[in-house]
Amino acid sequence: MPVGAKADSTTSSPAMGGGKEQRVTKQRRAVSAALDELDDFVSTQELYRILQNQGVSVSLATAYRILQSLADEGLVDVLRNGDGEAVYRRCAVTGHHHHLLCRNCGKAVEVEAPAVETWAARTAAEHGFTEVAHTVEIFGLCPDCTARKAAGSL
Repeated sequence: MPVGAKADSTTSSPAMGGGKEQRVTKQRRAVSAALDELDDFVSTQELYRILQNQGVSVSLATAYRILQSLADEGLVDVLRNGDGEAVYRRCAVTGHHHHLLCRNCGKAVEVEAPAVETWAARTAAEHGFTEVAHTVEIFGLCPDCTARKAAGSL
């Protein structure tokens, strides 16, 4: 390896879906590893703070770019939370699915919804739409937060 070359910045792997080569950097691996450890959706700024606390040197702008790249490749789910902020998560379900999201604690549950799929396809066809996509996110309080609210501690 030439003097001064960085092995992390020269490694590449094919991205899913387009055959585009994506550089695999130390920062990309750190973001990916942090997502693997999280159960719920996380904003870029929350993930940035987690990485900083772990001593990982990554800028906020780089974290944004990496998360968007992972989302574009289908490696993470991205959605808008109740405040309209983009949040990301590595999902266990690889196919099309939806989420139940707790407005209080952020807990997410992955759900398949065949009735929604049927409705979306029928509605699109009735209006002559093709190549359709949809996103359904259901916001509410999870059972734990509902119990805390009933007990007056929320």
